[in-house]
Amino acid sequence: MKNVAKRRHRPLTEAEAAYHGGYAEGRRFGGCQAIMERVQSYVPAPRDMKVLYIPQGFDAIDEGVILALQQSVRECVVGSPAAMLQEAGQHRPDVVLVMNGLHVFPENHLEQVRGIRELGIRTAIWFVDDPYFTEDTASICQHYDIVFTHEEAAVSFYRDKGAQRVIYMPLAVNPGMFHPRRTEPQHQYDICFIGTGFWNRIDLFNQLAPYLADKKVFIAGSQWSRLARLDVLGRFIHEGWIDPATTVDYYNGAKIVINVHRTCENGEDNRNTHQLEGNSINPRTYEISACGTMQITDTRGDLPRYYRPGYDIETFTTAADLQRKIQHYLHHEEERQAMAWRGLLTTMNRHTFNRRMAELLGHL
Repeated sequence: MKNVAKRRHRPLTEAEAAYHGGYAEGRRFGGCQAIMERVQSYVPAPRDMKVLYIPQGFDAIDEGVILALQQSVRECVVGSPAAMLQEAGQHRPDVVLVMNGLHVFPENHLEQVRGIRELGIRTAIWFVDDPYFTEDTASICQHYDIVFTHEEAAVSFYRDKGAQRVIYMPLAVNPGMFHPRRTEPQHQYDICFIGTGFWNRIDLFNQLAPYLADKKVFIAGSQWSRLARLDVLGRFIHEGWIDPATTVDYYNGAKIVINVHRTCENGEDNRNTHQLEGNSINPRTYEISACGTMQITDTRGDLPRYYRPGYDIETFTTAADLQRKIQHYLHHEEERQAMAWRGLLTTMNRHTFNRRMAELLGHL
């Protein structure tokens, strides 16, 4: 048998690379458009109800809830944490729905809730940061008529703390914000992660540093100065907050987006003094998939309820496992895009705020 010399491929010129990048982006976006045409239309049946919604100040969730309420009830009034009692007295809603009740809420938050209930108005709260702030939510839950939580492990916990009605209600995505879109070269990367540098994430990326060194990587968020391998990863890091609209650009532009849930351990980054386990998936799970992008996430107990690992989402267990899967999907474009498109279809058909709000309102 003759020895055949291996063909050496010359590096692409800048123009050739731009052409190939544009072709790949066009194919990705075209596939996403085809998937969106298969999404089942869903128009909620309006309920004869007036809701005063009190946002938490995080647009990615609040805007989705507000839009869903506007399409689902007779009237939705958006209030503020500082003036919710005054606004309830002014608008006389059927129910006041509070998002989270943490972070931006004033010290008299619970006094206001008591005043609203004395007006004969029902109150409900949706905890979406469980189980990371149980030191606070353990007392807050007792003051509301209905408690919704996206963490199933917290349901019995809140009942034990005196909450009268506690209902498991997972999060969802706002498709008006998170959806497929065309991207420009400045948003196109091999690998993307956007989020705070919690210690479990820091440990993971320290381990991945040698592998990521020659990749095109985008990491954004706060506290990434904790990294021990800043010598390798520092050039990839964009310290600080990125607004949702820009986040959508980076999600769409990435070949792979990594999702890592924060640790549930009480300590520097959490106030989980009651040490509840975390089984719920984070909002990022829905948001990444809604952009039609390949997602590799760590495992959570709730994940198989909403996605099919290996079919419409990929999972990892260790840094070595994640590295192996990143390498595989970077070099298998059709397989990567097929999984991303299946994740897009699952998300848009099952996990939008319109659908979730219909379920929530059914309990009010």
